[in-house]
Amino acid sequence: MVKNISILGSTGSIGTQALDVADKLDLKVTAITANTNIKTLEEQVRKYEPALAVVFDESKYSQFKSNIADTNTKVSAGMDGLIEAATQNNADLILNSVVGMVGLLPTIAAANAKKDIALANKETLVAGGSLVMKAVSDNGVNLYPVDSEHSAIFQCLQGCPEKKALKRLILTASGGPFFGKKAEELKNVTVEQALNHPNWDMGAKITIDSATMMNKGLEIIEASWLFDMPADKIDVVVHRESVIHSMIEYVDNSVIAQLGVPDMRIPIQYAITYPNRFESPVNQLNLTDYAKLTFFEPDYDAFKCLRACKQAIERGGLCAAAANGANEVANKLFRDGKISFLDIGDLVMDAMLRQDNISAKTVDDVLTADKNARDYVLSNI
Repeated sequence: MVKNISILGSTGSIGTQALDVADKLDLKVTAITANTNIKTLEEQVRKYEPALAVVFDESKYSQFKSNIADTNTKVSAGMDGLIEAATQNNADLILNSVVGMVGLLPTIAAANAKKDIALANKETLVAGGSLVMKAVSDNGVNLYPVDSEHSAIFQCLQGCPEKKALKRLILTASGGPFFGKKAEELKNVTVEQALNHPNWDMGAKITIDSATMMNKGLEIIEASWLFDMPADKIDVVVHRESVIHSMIEYVDNSVIAQLGVPDMRIPIQYAITYPNRFESPVNQLNLTDYAKLTFFEPDYDAFKCLRACKQAIERGGLCAAAANGANEVANKLFRDGKISFLDIGDLVMDAMLRQDNISAKTVDDVLTADKNARDYVLSNI
């Protein structure tokens, strides 16, 4: 049973909910990290008294260190700080919920330090899946999925007798705020409209990824690595109610699903307590509150990011790293009002297709593909 936990990205949506779960389970929080939100990070330091607090934005290091000078918490900054939090000696589990490629090096460092990992940073597996899974395997550590869809598959697989019994994985998608819209109707989408997610309360980057369905595309790639499944055995179905979080299908065509109210504290808690289950702070599911559950095919033409990710995993190699890097930049450019909503999919697709499908041998290979894709986007806006 986990007793001590280090949370990377503790001020974000997943991180704050993970702290709520830690409270309920009476866990000791040994390290916390934030990018720029030093106000919330200070509040967390004073409540949880961790041994280490990290500010990724080094320009805020001095101010934050001064703010908590009266505490016994050590302060670090930058990537070195994230890696320190990911390799803490007294942490039983590292929960990585940072956003973007910044999560790759800490995840590999945690595995190499023989730490079990609860992973909510999907870009880590998307960009460097082969390297991460090798580090996990070589060090004999456990990698637990935190994303609701991958947690659902992980939970359903507990009843799987052997790999050959599994036929396919079925990821559910909410469809985001633009469900049913065609490409022509998405030309003039505003940032405010894209941030208006119908079911989930997430950070800005992930919410835009949901609107473009890039989030689901990343999850296809992540599922391929987590569960060792080819892309052609991973399907997506739009399920507006977000009650079924994902499904698996066996060779006898029996389908097993995991259901629950849309609340991330269920998958967070299961990743922390696996294989045990405990009471959670989440509301009980009452199916009669929903009356019906609906399912639709995704639109790969209107949501080009989803198609780009499918092609990236089919092409293999560093193509997924390029798609992810291009999206991180394009997503931010859209939020800053510099490109249109549909430009995101075009730029992701183009950057991915420009990338040779060569395998990643080192982290530098991944970082190079990521940088090239980012540079391509910035030079083509």
